[in-house]
Amino acid sequence: MTAVFSHGRLRLYLLKLLDDGPKHGYELIRLLEERFLGLYAPSAGTIYPRLQRLEAEGLVTHTAAGGRKVYDITEAGRAELRQRADELSTLESDIGAAVEDLSALAGEIRTEVRGSVRDLKRELREAARQTRQGGWTASAGARPAGDGGSPRPDDSPLLADFDQRLAAFTVEVGALVRTRRLSDNQLRTAIRLLDGALEGLRRLLR
Repeated sequence: MTAVFSHGRLRLYLLKLLDDGPKHGYELIRLLEERFLGLYAPSAGTIYPRLQRLEAEGLVTHTAAGGRKVYDITEAGRAELRQRADELSTLESDIGAAVEDLSALAGEIRTEVRGSVRDLKRELREAARQTRQGGWTASAGARPAGDGGSPRPDDSPLLADFDQRLAAFTVEVGALVRTRRLSDNQLRTAIRLLDGALEGLRRLLR
């Protein structure tokens, strides 16, 4: 969970969201994800136990609708919001700052990933160019690599360069992440960005 929700502050923010109108658990998760621009989304295992505790404390109630529990704030819940209005205002400011930090980090990682992907695409284009020019000749009758024929040999200089670049990319991204001492949520964001880069390469190589 992102640090802005430490010390019971997520509980307060759930009351704030429910004060805007009844919602089921998935809606609360979606609203939190939207508030954090998709860079953070609490799990169901984070949200539902807190809703159950809020209900046990008489701060929310629920009704069943369409097979889902729809939660609504009670007068006691609204009273707590009024009592903690200053804390809620501070929380909103902290959330805004956290979103800015996460957005900046995501931008840095995207820049690193895009730069490495551009290098890799350039290498792949060069490999295709060399193949078209007959840079690798397979056995008689075989088609060159890149045209669906025999693969490039394992000792190819281009393949060795690719391996070196891949290793350098791994080291650089790892160093970037570790020197920033990222939170768990920031690391999850970095993982999603890397997964996106991998999916892009998969589409490129199909």
